Amino acid sequence: MKSHSITLLGTGLIGMFYAMTLHGHRGRDRITTVYSRTRERAEAFAAQWGITRATNDLKAAIEDPETDTVIIGLPNDQHVQAVERAAAAGKAVLCTKPLGRTAAEARQMLEAVERSGVFAGYLEDLVYTPKTLKALESVEAGALGDVLWVRSRETHPGPHSAWFWDAHVAGGGAIIDLGCHCAEIIRNFVGKNNRPLEVMCWADTLVHPIAAEDNAIALIRFENGAIGQFEVSWTFRGGMDLRDEVAGTNGTIWLNHFLRTGFEMFTAAGGGYVAEKAETETGWLFPVGDEVHELGYNHMFTDMFEAMDSNRAPMETFYDGYVVNAILDAAYRSARSRRWEAVEVEWRATEPIKPLRRVAQEIDGYALVKEERMHGDKLKQILSDKATGRIIERVIDLQ
Repeated sequence: MKSHSITLLGTGLIGMFYAMTLHGHRGRDRITTVYSRTRERAEAFAAQWGITRATNDLKAAIEDPETDTVIIGLPNDQHVQAVERAAAAGKAVLCTKPLGRTAAEARQMLEAVERSGVFAGYLEDLVYTPKTLKALESVEAGALGDVLWVRSRETHPGPHSAWFWDAHVAGGGAIIDLGCHCAEIIRNFVGKNNRPLEVMCWADTLVHPIAAEDNAIALIRFENGAIGQFEVSWTFRGGMDLRDEVAGTNGTIWLNHFLRTGFEMFTAAGGGYVAEKAETETGWLFPVGDEVHELGYNHMFTDMFEAMDSNRAPMETFYDGYVVNAILDAAYRSARSRRWEAVEVEWRATEPIKPLRRVAQEIDGYALVKEERMHGDKLKQILSDKATGRIIERVIDLQ
């Protein structure tokens, strides 16, 4: 199997997670060049992760003739330049989330890679978590019936680097930082061929002295009638809360990725690092056994490089990143207008989407609304008169 030589742009937290993933477990794909804004930072990162070349020259890093893939882990305002340069150099390009600060930027990057014909992948790790992948298999197998509603929540005490808090550099606040995860999780569960039509969003700055929002809640309406809901916050205390809920006509899935996952520990002494965004090292703690695995990085990079080698599209493409940015643009417009705002996107899906099925079981000429086993061995039926809409109730003694 082919091995890849990688240029990594960025030595922050996401760069560290990428290096941990790619250089862990005797991986064959290796970072051989790393870029950071300062040579000192680049050299320190290279020494830590066994990387051959370190530089603070972005152009040289991207155009390094010894590498075939560029991974972008830079602040959001630098994504366009890095993608365009990587595409022009003929390199495969993998970009962290969000793809752009806006849909216009994402579209510019999408067009750059398509024009150059290079492989491109969108590094949205949270759709690759082991629990999410298993849940998606169940949904695709029909275990939940029609998916009606998906709720995705990501909250924590706030980002780790200064640039996240700068609305111009980042493109916004909690919505662009965390909502991008949630929107793509929702899209995977409702179906990527299910067009997002409009968004209603509330956002506010409740705690921090910044120009960006630190809390937001949004509803996304999809073409087939399904609803997505995301909740994001930079003011949640107690660590990082990553949860998803999927409700269908025949079932429900609850996912908890980071808190209350079965590993709980109490310590009065403290034991060092616990998990990303953990706020304390003493008391009751919720350690994460293998963060890069639980957050989806292993499966994400496996998919990216296998897709690259087999000449197929990865699970997450630049087009997906563009659609996410379009949804978030609508969320920001809605937060300002306090109205539903249309998702403005060039829609490419060609597979027709089926509307949610609303076929009720018939009993004695009535439509069954609900049936429930009651105390005393009785069966209660709630029925609707199909002609008039009148609701009636009857109780059947099963003894």
